[in-house]
Amino acid sequence: MAEGFRFDLVSPERRLAALDAREVLLPGADGDLTAMPGHAPVITTLRPGLIRVVHAAGTEEFVVTGGFAEVTATGVSVLAEQALPRAEVTADVHARWVEEARTALTAAQNIADRDGPVDDAARLLADMVAVGDRIGIGAGASRAPAP
Repeated sequence: MAEGFRFDLVSPERRLAALDAREVLLPGADGDLTAMPGHAPVITTLRPGLIRVVHAAGTEEFVVTGGFAEVTATGVSVLAEQALPRAEVTADVHARWVEEARTALTAAQNIADRDGPVDDAARLLADMVAVGDRIGIGAGASRAPAP
């Protein structure tokens, strides 16, 4: 088995990473997933959370608001809705992302057939608030409405 594999992370604004990784932890929609060289192929949607990339020079973390990841035996490609290196996620950035999730929840509550979209939007908001708690900036955690 190879010692490393390719990791690429892009958002609509920019390419955030192109690394030779040893392992990549992804916040999959159905649960966290750790990809390593030789991993079985899979495509998954991402929920808001942290991507942790372990490589020869150390570990890097990125915060994503969602997106898709393709895992193959030779690498991981992530197409993020929004993403930043963890160090660039300030309380203001997180508060903006929480507000965007809150707005999506309000919009979902105003449509006729709302069970699925409301549940999805409530989960998105809860996950976005949890990201802030996890990285220690917790903006908006006390304001999150109950689904």
